[in-house]
Amino acid sequence: MQRHDDPNPFDEEPVNPFAKQSDSSSKPRFPGLSSLPFGFGNRNDATDDIPLGSVNGSKGKDLASWEADLKRREQDIKRREEALTSAGVPVEEKNWPPFFPIIHHDIAKEIPIHAQRLQYLAFASWLGICLCLGWNIIAVVVCWIKGGGVKIFLLACIYALLGVPLSYVLWYRPLYRAMRTDSAVKFGWFFLLYMIHIGFCIIAAIAPPIVFHGKSLTGILAAIDTFSDHALVGVSNNP
Repeated sequence: MQRHDDPNPFDEEPVNPFAKQSDSSSKPRFPGLSSLPFGFGNRNDATDDIPLGSVNGSKGKDLASWEADLKRREQDIKRREEALTSAGVPVEEKNWPPFFPIIHHDIAKEIPIHAQRLQYLAFASWLGICLCLGWNIIAVVVCWIKGGGVKIFLLACIYALLGVPLSYVLWYRPLYRAMRTDSAVKFGWFFLLYMIHIGFCIIAAIAPPIVFHGKSLTGILAAIDTFSDHALVGVSNNP
């Protein structure tokens, strides 16, 4: 039996967990764990002290700088337009056609009154050539369906895709500027190129059998040639 005067081995340390411990007992019991690295992959690279507001703040600064750059460019464009207007240089704003403006066209305001009638006739002539080239595609498609071949259809598309913008740039626009500025040089450029335009219209109206028997153009000879085989194709080829 154990004597009552023997020292109790459990009396060496206080049992009360709320008792104040000495400085030596405040040290961690497993000192090796404090030296182990923490983080993903046993690396001490955890960065949990980055504020989320800094990321949003950087995006806000980028948007603000981008908006400021756009405003600065708009102001530069306005200053240039005002400088051109004050210098007497007209600023051409695209306003035609109304549903999808691609060119600047305003006869009533920019062309003198005595020349407006002639300018309107020229504009009607340009619209007429555009409609004729569009109708040429439709007629050639009918001829293609009846066995005319795909080459004449491709040529008709080339005529339309090149004829409409080239006729505007080469002769109608020079006439418009010549009427507005009364420039002799621009009038001479218009007359030279308009003669070429008239020559093309004469060839298209006759449609001689030069390229693919003339069937890529809806001319008189092409209509006569195809009328005997297909009446519908001949009628569509008749200008």
